[in-house]
Amino acid sequence: MADDRPVFDGLNLVVRDMDAMVAFYEALGVEIVPTDAKWAANHRNLGTSDGFDFDLDSLPFAREWNRGWPEGQTGAVIGFRVASRDEVDAVYSKLTSAGYAGQQEPYDAFWGARYAVVADPDGNSVGVMSPAEPEFRSAPPPAASS
Repeated sequence: MADDRPVFDGLNLVVRDMDAMVAFYEALGVEIVPTDAKWAANHRNLGTSDGFDFDLDSLPFAREWNRGWPEGQTGAVIGFRVASRDEVDAVYSKLTSAGYAGQQEPYDAFWGARYAVVADPDGNSVGVMSPAEPEFRSAPPPAASS
């Protein structure tokens, strides 16, 4: 039954340098929710819509809410949608000009969106995507062989 399925409603990034991460997401244009000074070094909430929580947590704080936090890290692409194709290019240019590493220059993706990827200060991949437009769709590339 569809109503019994879990709903994806949050993402926590465990970070090494809270100030650097806050600066990156502010440069991206994400709202950083004001917080009490006692929390600022360990936990920040990034303003989101539709009840989705996106939080930054320090390594020491992560070990408070997840005692089994693993030594190794895995990665994810954190996706942000912008209003237009031109805005993808503008955001990518703004972030890479500020010294953040570009991982994928803006391009017209086969699914019809303009898309780019930049690394945040901890190396997490942050995708920036425009709305998909049917006139920009094309066949997907062939699957890579393993």
